[in-house]
Amino acid sequence: MGRKEKLLAMLQQRPKDFTWEELTSLLNSLGYVQRKRGKTGGSRRRFVHTSAPTITLHKPHPTRIVKMYVINDILELLRKEGMI
Repeated sequence: MGRKEKLLAMLQQRPKDFTWEELTSLLNSLGYVQRKRGKTGGSRRRFVHTSAPTITLHKPHPTRIVKMYVINDILELLRKEGMI
């Protein structure tokens, strides 16, 4: 099982300790590219895909743990798009 499959399996278990780095790595492996909005973007991050909807998230701070509602939203979108 590769890193992508492990991260996807972990995300589907809805862990309370899923990190921002793990999420960005998973989205990158699914074909998403992270875009920053320059100086005024703050903690907002946009993930663009060629055929799937754009995902806009806030980078968690001061901790790097992703909130549960974000995990739920990501899982719903990935299922809707047939990526999982």
